[in-house]
Amino acid sequence: MRYIPNTPAQQREMLATIGAGSIEDLLVRIPARARLAGPLDLPAPLAEQDLVRHLRRRAAENADAEAYACFLGAGSYDHTIPSPINHMISRGEFLTAYTPYQPEASQGTLRAIFEYQSMIAELTGMDVANASIYDGASALAEAVLLAHAATERDQIVVSAGVNPLYRQVAETYAEGPGLRLKAAPIGDGVTDLDAARKAVTGKTAALVVQSPNFFGCLEDVAAAAEIAHAAGALLIVVTDPVNLGVLAPPGDLGADIVVGEGQGLGVPMSFGGPNLGVFAVKRDLLRRIPGRLAGATVDLEGRRGFVLTLQAREQHIRREKATSNICTNVALCALMATVYLAIMGQQGLARVGELSAAKAHYAAGTLAAVPGVRVRFAAPYFKEFTLQLPAAPERVVRRLLKDRILAGVPLKAFDRSLKDCLLVAVTERRTRDEIDAFADALGRAVA
Repeated sequence: MRYIPNTPAQQREMLATIGAGSIEDLLVRIPARARLAGPLDLPAPLAEQDLVRHLRRRAAENADAEAYACFLGAGSYDHTIPSPINHMISRGEFLTAYTPYQPEASQGTLRAIFEYQSMIAELTGMDVANASIYDGASALAEAVLLAHAATERDQIVVSAGVNPLYRQVAETYAEGPGLRLKAAPIGDGVTDLDAARKAVTGKTAALVVQSPNFFGCLEDVAAAAEIAHAAGALLIVVTDPVNLGVLAPPGDLGADIVVGEGQGLGVPMSFGGPNLGVFAVKRDLLRRIPGRLAGATVDLEGRRGFVLTLQAREQHIRREKATSNICTNVALCALMATVYLAIMGQQGLARVGELSAAKAHYAAGTLAAVPGVRVRFAAPYFKEFTLQLPAAPERVVRRLLKDRILAGVPLKAFDRSLKDCLLVAVTERRTRDEIDAFADALGRAVA
C-alpha cells in the first residue's frame, strides 16, 4: 500500500457511499476515444532495488553539464553554483515554507524576499524590483502588459534580437487585451535602430530590446531609450543579471522596465527549469508592478519587521483593478539568487563576467580558426556568439556528443535564414582544454 493510499475494501466503501458500482462508473462521462481500450503495454513490475538500478541507468544516459563540456546558452547557462547555496536552501524553514498567505508570520521568507529585491534593484539600476516572476519569458510578457496599462497604448515594438521563445510567450499574453506586437528587424546582429525609429509611433506603448541579445551581441540600449522616449513610449530591456557585474545597468541607460532570466544566479539548469524571472521598474511604475513586493517597516514597539507591501493581483483586489493575474513567485529560486549574490559580492560577480567574456572571446577566435567556420556577426558580444558552419549544425551537435561536448544551439528552428549557424555560450566554468577540445572536434565534424 506504499503508493495506493486506500485498500480495495475502502474503495468499495467509498463507492457504496456515493452510489457507484465501480470506479468505471465514475468515468462514463469521459468520451470513449479518450479512454484506454485496454491495459497499458508496460513491462513486468520490478522489485524496488531493481527499479532504482534501472532508473539510475536511464538517468546516466542524459548528457548533463557535469559529465559534458557545456556550451549551451540561449537563456540557460552553466554558471558556477557555490556549494553554500544548497546547504542554505535545504534548511527546513526554507525548503518546506509555502507561499506566505499570512505573510507577517513568515518573517524569514519576507526578509529573504526583501534582500533579493534590494539586490536586483541595485544590480539592474532600477528603483524597485518585485519578489520574482516564473521565468524570463513570463517576465517579459508581464512587462508588455504593464506598458500597455501605463500608457494606454496597444502597440509593442519588439526587436528581432529578443529571445524568440520570449517573444512567443509575450504574443500569447498580448492576445487577451488585443495588443499588437510589431517586429523591429536586426542588422548585423543588433537591432536596426533606423527601422525601430520608424516603427515606434505615438501608438507604441513600449520598445523592447535585449542586451546581450539572443545572438549574443550587445545592443545600444541608450539609443533605444532615446527612440522610445521621443515617442512617449517606455523602454523594456531584457537582460541577463549575471552579466551586470561588468555591463552597465540598464536603468543607467534609460530603461523603464528591466526583465530577464535569473537562472545563472545560482540556480541549476535542471534540464529546463524551474527558472527565475527578474522584474524591476522605475519608481513611477511602482504601483503597476505585477506579483508581490515585500517591504520593511517597524511595529508599535519600534522593532524592524517585514510585510507584503503590494499584492496587486486578482486574489486580493477586484479583478478590474488587478495589474496581473500572476499568483505567486518562485521564492526558492529567488532565495538561491540571494545567497549567490551575497556570497559573490560585487567583486565576485564582476569576476564571473570578466572570465566569461574573456573565455568567450578566446573560444570564438579558436573555433573560427577551423577551416570554413566564422563568427557570423561583427557586432561586439559578451559571453555568447553565433558561429556560421560549413556543415549542418544539427549534425555537428550530434557528432560532438560522442566527444562529450554540448556544442551549442542550432538556430535553424528559430530563424531559417540562420540555418547554418550555431549559438555558442561560454561561461567562467569552461576551461582552455575544453575549448581547445571543442575546436579539435569541430574541425573533424566539418571536414
